[in-house]
Amino acid sequence: MKTTFRFSILFHLFACLFLATACSDDTLPATTDPGTEQPETAPDALHDKTREKPYPKADNELYINPSPFIVPQAMKTGDKLQFAFSQSKDFPDTETTVSTPRQWCMYNPHQTLKSGIWHWRFRSVGNNGTEQPWSDTYSFEVKDETPKFVTPTFETFIKNAPRTHPRLFCFLDNGLEQARRNVKSHPEYKQLTGRAQTALNTDYSLLPNPYDEAAKIKNSVQHLYQAYHLIQDKKYADKLHEILTILLSCPVSDSQLFASNFGATDIAISFIEIYDLLYNELTPEEKLGIEDLLMRVSRFYFQSNCGRQENHIFDNHFWQHNMRVLFQAYFILYDKATYTEEILPMLEYYYEIWSARAPASGFNRDGIWHNGTGYIATNIKTLYYIPSLFAYVTRSDFLKHPWYLNAGKALVYTSPPHSKSIGFGDGSESGNEPSRVLAAFADFLAKENTDPYSGWYADQCKELVLQDYEFRLYRMIRTQSYTTELPSNAPKLIWYKDAGEVAIHTHLANPEQDMAIGFRSSTFASGSHTVANQNCFNLLYKGVDVYRSSGYYQNFSDAHNLMSYRHTRAHNTILVNGIGQPYSLKGYGNITRAMGGDHISYCLGDASHAYSGISDDPMWVSAFATAGITQIPENGFGKTPLTKYLRHLLVLHPHTLVIYDELEASEAVRWDWLLHSPTRFTIEKNTTATENSSKGFKTTVHQFSDSPFEFSQTDRFVVPPATPAPDQWHLTATYTPCAQNRILTIIQITPDSEQAPAIVRTGDGFQCGDWNIQAVLSPTQPSELIVTNRTNSTIFSYSPDNPLIDGSVYLRKSPRSSLLYDESNGRYGVTEQTDYTPASTRATNY
Repeated sequence: MKTTFRFSILFHLFACLFLATACSDDTLPATTDPGTEQPETAPDALHDKTREKPYPKADNELYINPSPFIVPQAMKTGDKLQFAFSQSKDFPDTETTVSTPRQWCMYNPHQTLKSGIWHWRFRSVGNNGTEQPWSDTYSFEVKDETPKFVTPTFETFIKNAPRTHPRLFCFLDNGLEQARRNVKSHPEYKQLTGRAQTALNTDYSLLPNPYDEAAKIKNSVQHLYQAYHLIQDKKYADKLHEILTILLSCPVSDSQLFASNFGATDIAISFIEIYDLLYNELTPEEKLGIEDLLMRVSRFYFQSNCGRQENHIFDNHFWQHNMRVLFQAYFILYDKATYTEEILPMLEYYYEIWSARAPASGFNRDGIWHNGTGYIATNIKTLYYIPSLFAYVTRSDFLKHPWYLNAGKALVYTSPPHSKSIGFGDGSESGNEPSRVLAAFADFLAKENTDPYSGWYADQCKELVLQDYEFRLYRMIRTQSYTTELPSNAPKLIWYKDAGEVAIHTHLANPEQDMAIGFRSSTFASGSHTVANQNCFNLLYKGVDVYRSSGYYQNFSDAHNLMSYRHTRAHNTILVNGIGQPYSLKGYGNITRAMGGDHISYCLGDASHAYSGISDDPMWVSAFATAGITQIPENGFGKTPLTKYLRHLLVLHPHTLVIYDELEASEAVRWDWLLHSPTRFTIEKNTTATENSSKGFKTTVHQFSDSPFEFSQTDRFVVPPATPAPDQWHLTATYTPCAQNRILTIIQITPDSEQAPAIVRTGDGFQCGDWNIQAVLSPTQPSELIVTNRTNSTIFSYSPDNPLIDGSVYLRKSPRSSLLYDESNGRYGVTEQTDYTPASTRATNY
C-alpha cells in the first residue's frame, strides 16, 4: 500500500522541527553514513588485475593518506623511475618533492599530504643518469576524512636495523631474558619442547633428497629455533647444525629450487633461521654455502617481482609467504660487506612494497580478508611478523594501519568463536570453529592494539590459542594480560565497504542463540580465491550452516571447482538463462547501503554489472582448457541481457530474514533463484523447509512474486567432487521467462520449542507475527519495501514516498533512499541512505 502525503509549508516546517529532535541519527552506528549517488555509467571493472593506468588519478578516491604513487610496468621505459609531486601544477623547485630514481614502479611519500589537490608525474632514468621527458601530469584530491597512516622512510629502517645475530625476532628482545628465566613454568613449555623433541627424534639423513621434504624440514627448523632461542639447550642447536650439514651436502639445482611457487622459499627459510641462530658457531664455509643459496633465491625473485608485484592486484603466494621469507633473507645479509651493495636495493624494495600495498592489497581498510575468509589463515604469519619487525626497527607502529585496527572486530563477526565461518571464498566452508592461528592472531592483536574485540575472541578461543605454534615464541615472551569482555555496544551489523561484505548477528555473544548472516557483493569480484557470487548470502544458526554456498574446495581449478564450487550456480544468488558471473574482476558487485539498529539490520547489494560475459583472465582460460570445459551458455557461461539486479536483505531480529530482489533485463529471460542446504528440502507450493535435528531447529522459506515459478531440488552436482563428500541439496525457484521480476522471500528460523508465525498475505502486504511487510511485487509499479512492527516504533522504508514516524511525516532527503527508524543504545533515531560509491583503484574514464 502506498500513501502520498501533501501538506502545507507550515506543516512542513513543523515536521522538520519535530524530527530534528525526535529522530536524530546520532544514536545509530557510525557505519550508516549517507553515501553518494552512483554514476549513471558504471566502469567495466573497479580494480585491474594488472594495473593499466597510473595511480592515483582524479577519479580514484584515496584509501589512505599518503597514497602510494604506482606506475604500470609497461610505462617504465628505462632502468629506473623517478617521481615528482607538488600542490602546484607547475612543479616549482621550492614546492616539489622529487624522488631518487629506483628500479621499481612505485613511490611512497612517507609524509602526510595536506588536504587539497595534488599533482604528480614520473620519468624513466637510465643507469647512466640519462633522463627521459616527464610523463603527463596526473592530479588527485586528498580529503580531510581520508584515513591517515604514515610509514617511516627506508633510511630510518636501515639506520636502526640490528647488526648482530640472532636478529629475526629482534622485536621480542625486550622480555626475552625474563622469558628464559621463567620458561619451564610457562603453560606452553610442554608443547614447545614436545614439537622440538619430535624434530630431535627424526633422522633426516635417511631422506634420499631432503629438498623433496622442504616443507616438513622448515617446520622442524622452526620448532628447534623456538626451543633453542628460549631454552638455550645445546641439543637443539646441534640438531639444527645436523640438518644444515645434510642440506649443504646435497646441492640443489635451479630446476628443483624454482620448481614450484613455494619451493624456493620453503627451502630458504630453513637456511635463514639456522644462519641467524647459529651465526657465531658456523664455519666460514657453512656461512658461504648458506649465503650462496640465499643469493640465488634473492636474485631470481627480485628480478621477477620488481615492478610486477606493486602493479598486481594481489599475488596470493607472494603476500602470504614468499614476501616475508625473501625479506628475511635480505635482513640477515644486508650488513655483510660482500652482499651489501646488491642486497640493500632488494631490502628497500620489499620495505616499500609493504608500505604501498599491505596489508590486504593496500586497498582494503576493513580488517576483513578481501580474498576470502577461508584464506586469511595462510597470511597470518606474515601479517604478524612484518609489522612487528618494521615497528620495532623504525620506532613507528605499523599496527595502527586501519586494517589492523579493524582486524580483531572482523574476526569476531566473520569467523565467530564456536561457529563455522560466515564468510566466502575458497575453503571458507571448512571447519566447525576458527582455526588456531586465527585465535592466536586475536591474542596478538589484543596485546599489541589493546583491542577489546580481539581480547574477547582470544579468551573465547583460549584452548585454540594454546594449540597454535606459529605465535608460540611471541606468546612465551609477551605475557601481558588484556580485557576479555565483549564491548556492550557491539553492533549487530558491520559493513565492510572496501571488501564488499556485510556481517549480521542476532546474538553475537551467545552462539547457541545466534542467527548469523554473511552477505557479499564486492568490487574485488571473482579473483583467485574469491568466487563468482555477487549478491550471495550465507545463513547460519547455532554456529552451523542453514543455507550456504555449496561444493567442496578440493582443488583450485578442477572440473568440480569450475562448475560446481566457483560457479554462481553453487551460491545463494541467481542465474540468468542459466548463466552465472565470470571469474574476472569485471564480474563485480557493490554493497551500496547498509545500516542497522536493535530490531532491523539492512543491506542492499547491486550485482547489475556482475553477469558480464565469459572469463577472459588467462589463468582461468587455461584452467578451463585443462579441465576440458568450454565457456558456453549450456555450461552456464556467456553474455546475458541483465540490466538490474538489486538485492535488499533485512534481518528482523531475532529469527527472520527478508530478501527483496529487483530483477530486470532487456528481454525476457529465465530467472533461477538459488538456495543450498546441507539437508533435504521439503516443498509445498511456494513454501519450502529444511530441518536440523541435531541442533533442534527448522527453517521455513516462503517466496512470493507476480511471476509464476516452481521449486525444484537435487542433491547432484553438475560435476561431482573428485573425492567423495557428503551430499548437499540445491534448491531452484525457476521463473517463467520475463523481462522484469520482483521476488520477496521470507525465511524463518524456529527452534523446536517454538512455533513459526504464519505468513498472512493481503495483496502486497505480508503479516509475519509482529512484523508487517509491504512489498510491491508488480514490475509495472515503482519498487517499494516497507517494514513495520506493531509492538515497537521501528520502521524501514524503501519507497518514493515520505513515511510516518511516530505520527509525523519524515521528509526524505532523496526520493529513492533507504530509511530506518530504529532503536540503538536506548534511543530511537533515523538513518537515511542513498547509494554509496566505493573507492576504486581503477580510473573510471577508460
